[in-house]
Amino acid sequence: MKQNSLFATVFFLATYFLSFSQDITVSGTITDGRNGEDLFGASVVVTDMSNTGARTNVYGFYSLTIPAGKHQLSYRSAGFENQTFDLNITQDTLINLELFMSDEVQKLEEVEIKSKKANNNITSAQMEVTRLDPQAIKTIPILFGEQDVMKTLQLTPGIKGGGEGSAGFYVRGGGADQNLILLDESTVYNASHLLGFFSVFNSDAIKDVALYKSGIPAEFGGRASSVMDVRMRDGNNKNLAASGGIGLISSRLTVEAPIVKDKGSFIVSGRRSYADLFLVFSKDEQVRDATLFFYDLNAKANYKLNDKNRIYLSGYFGRDKFGLSDAFGFNWGNKTGTIRWNHLINDKLFVNTSVIFSSFDYEFNIGQGEDGFGIISSIRDINVKQDYNYYLNSNNSIKFGVNAIHHTFMPGALESGSNVGFNEIELEDRNALELGAYIQNEQKIGNRWALMYGLRYSGFNYMGSGTAYEYNDEGEVTSEKSYDSFESIKYYQGFEPRFSASYIINESNSIKVGYNRIYQYIHQLSNTTTSSPTDVWVPTSNNVKPQIGDQIAVGYYKNFKKNEYQVSVETYYKWLQNQIDYKPNANLVLNGQIEKELVYGKGRAYGVEFQIKKTKGDFTGWFNYTLSRALRSFDDIDGGEEFSARQDRIHDINLVLTYNINKKFVVSSSFVYYTGDAVTFPSAIYEMNGYEVPYVGKRNGNRLPDYHRLDLGLTWYLKERKNYKHNLSFSIYNVYNRENAFSVRFTDDFEGNTTGQTQAVQTALFKMIPSITYNFNFK
Repeated sequence: MKQNSLFATVFFLATYFLSFSQDITVSGTITDGRNGEDLFGASVVVTDMSNTGARTNVYGFYSLTIPAGKHQLSYRSAGFENQTFDLNITQDTLINLELFMSDEVQKLEEVEIKSKKANNNITSAQMEVTRLDPQAIKTIPILFGEQDVMKTLQLTPGIKGGGEGSAGFYVRGGGADQNLILLDESTVYNASHLLGFFSVFNSDAIKDVALYKSGIPAEFGGRASSVMDVRMRDGNNKNLAASGGIGLISSRLTVEAPIVKDKGSFIVSGRRSYADLFLVFSKDEQVRDATLFFYDLNAKANYKLNDKNRIYLSGYFGRDKFGLSDAFGFNWGNKTGTIRWNHLINDKLFVNTSVIFSSFDYEFNIGQGEDGFGIISSIRDINVKQDYNYYLNSNNSIKFGVNAIHHTFMPGALESGSNVGFNEIELEDRNALELGAYIQNEQKIGNRWALMYGLRYSGFNYMGSGTAYEYNDEGEVTSEKSYDSFESIKYYQGFEPRFSASYIINESNSIKVGYNRIYQYIHQLSNTTTSSPTDVWVPTSNNVKPQIGDQIAVGYYKNFKKNEYQVSVETYYKWLQNQIDYKPNANLVLNGQIEKELVYGKGRAYGVEFQIKKTKGDFTGWFNYTLSRALRSFDDIDGGEEFSARQDRIHDINLVLTYNINKKFVVSSSFVYYTGDAVTFPSAIYEMNGYEVPYVGKRNGNRLPDYHRLDLGLTWYLKERKNYKHNLSFSIYNVYNRENAFSVRFTDDFEGNTTGQTQAVQTALFKMIPSITYNFNFK
């Protein structure tokens, strides 16, 4: 009897104490109280429990598992007032919360460079992520006064622009095609307007930009060097609002409003350049009739069905047109579309299902009608994907998902008028199915360690319909075989491990290490010194192997003065397999057997990046210096000897400063210096049968002159009216009028040449360019 009584007592006490130690889940969404936008990276901290908290995902959702009982929860996001609650939580609880900016922060929001959390660079397991708030970079002086997230990214460590006026970029020695650019999950294949002078991203329509360059999360795949993840704004679900700007080269307008207040909203943002309007003042008739403009349109809508379901619809449409009278015309553009369904399965499991479309095409015409001909080419994707977030407990957050992309490549077609005499050509379309599946965990171990580790599987099925060719070493066809639609020609697959870890020395010091492997199955072929809309995209095939990128990185991070100053040093080493280049004098346009023009090799890149950043106060900005190399080697080029890739810039310096003089005036400046691009120049000229023939030396064995320039900006905040804010933005690009080399040509046709010597002649694209833009916002 006593034994039974003792057992009952022990059982009762165990049940009693377990009821108080039972874990419960607090979940919900965190939004911006001004407009209802989801806040990504906002923090929920349990202040009475050491190292316990959670961050919101890209849709503002969080989930936190803690013991039942009394706790103090603090909701935080940089630039917003903290909200703290003392709660007695006895069961799973849903807490949706709006955060608001203080009046002081709202006045400074456009001039501060903010991070998602003051010391997130120290505590996060993720290697340093370059993250931009488009609303916080509007004072940085940029070419033609058009604020541009891609131009600003080129001012950060390890990210190098493609050249003067180019919107393309290189990351840690990788090629321009090795960067995955996503807009609301949809691939953007060409991110430039006006041949690279602008990017396709209208800052008024963008909510968040993140560029991953090492320790890339397992959810991303398909490009060997980096991922640029751009998210569009959802639209104001509180009230009608509009904003825009009128500049010398282009103007823009954004309108947003609720569909149903606090449940759904939309945003539409348009932009158009009008450089062509000034051409009417030219004395040259052909120039007066020329076409030169771009336009783009961003649109997005969302609606909250209930607390567990929300749908999104977003799209982008953009086009460039350039032509000289009836002589020739050139146009290119992107289209993207995304349908998303967010579903909360339970308070720990969140799923996002997306159906995504993207396409890029270009058209080049010479002449008109029956006296002209044109070349067209395109690439089109249809992508279906599911991503899950499972919040296991306060120390483990698991992500997993699958996706399938159907690629259609149209390499090119030639259409001609009856008077031209060309035979029409239409190359066979190429088709492929790219598959991916991944799992990843973010884990905290004690108060010191934060880990992020995962594995991605990728597969690529190159398939018909079409004809597959085999070639020998001389590029001659040795066999060919025809395949039916969806019949597999060649299948590639591989596993891609991802890992990054942070050891937190204390709240202001940490050491991080990261490793990733990525397979890249589609490739961009270019024989120009910078990316061009006419570059050709080709799939991995029976002849072309997938590129493989492996990278390891180590970094040290330190914050000073309550996170006001941030210092970081990162070093990296990257291995690149199955790199693609072209043979001398290769034909890359309208070539149905383009693979015989290619050579294959390997590459490596290494470097060290230093940065110091000031994030708070009237005076903000950053300085960074990168010392790096980017090298390639091909058995068929220079006898296999290693040479500089064209993006091999040994020294790279950027300085960006912003000073808030008072409530009305903000001044800013940026200084850029880098080693001249690697290029191939003729090293001698010899005569053969009465003709002068240049002798070309080692591939990329020469360099353009070093590049440097200084830009200045001033933003004048005009007197505010009720619900209306406006400012004038002045900028000067290339203040000291530096003639940076865009290209170099060799000629003996110049004044005073009596000896017949050949001289190098440098062409500069831009000198000093002043600009002014009027910006407005009302709601």
